[in-house]
Amino acid sequence: MIIFHFSFDLNNFDIVALDLKHGDFWRYFRFVIVSMFVFAAGISLVLAHKERIYWHKVKKRVLILGGASILVSVGSYTQFPNTWIYFGILHFFLFASLAGLLFLKTPKLAFVVGIIIIAGYNFHFLSMHWLFLLLQEPLHLPVRYTEDLANVVPWFGVFLLGMSFARFGLHEKVFYTDFFNAQNRVNRFFSFMGKHSLLIYLVHQPILFTFFIIHQKYIMLI
Repeated sequence: MIIFHFSFDLNNFDIVALDLKHGDFWRYFRFVIVSMFVFAAGISLVLAHKERIYWHKVKKRVLILGGASILVSVGSYTQFPNTWIYFGILHFFLFASLAGLLFLKTPKLAFVVGIIIIAGYNFHFLSMHWLFLLLQEPLHLPVRYTEDLANVVPWFGVFLLGMSFARFGLHEKVFYTDFFNAQNRVNRFFSFMGKHSLLIYLVHQPILFTFFIIHQKYIMLI
């Protein structure tokens, strides 16, 4: 995600010309990033409520993700008023964290519904475009493009697959191996990144933006 946003900033500040919107590499790169992000979030929801639903955790998650989503929307509107983010990845996680609670005790149903959602997207029999058309005018949503969009279809399907993956215990067969638990600098680094992923997600783009703004002003002075 940091690599993608760094590349976005290079293009946004006209340092390097990159076709992030239409280029095949960048489209697939984003697909891989978001798939990993969403699938891992589904696993995380199951681990957070493994025995039962802890409503104090739900409340905390809603407050954090809700506040962060508002900041992203407001911040993006100040920078990109015509393409501001109205339902980005954090907005999606807020929705998925609540809707996913309905599937905590039914991993088989989560798996089936997840497959149906993904298949519906790929074979064009499921879409949320009707909701966009309903809300576009009253909420003044961008018509053609937004800087970040995490559609419920298909991404909630990926989230549900992550939930079923964890509920079936498959994560233990993958992540409890020596490869992932070896005590070395690389594993400790990625473990730290994983434990603080939300904070990193929130602060890395403002830091990158500030760096490029300073760089741009420095070049103009020269």
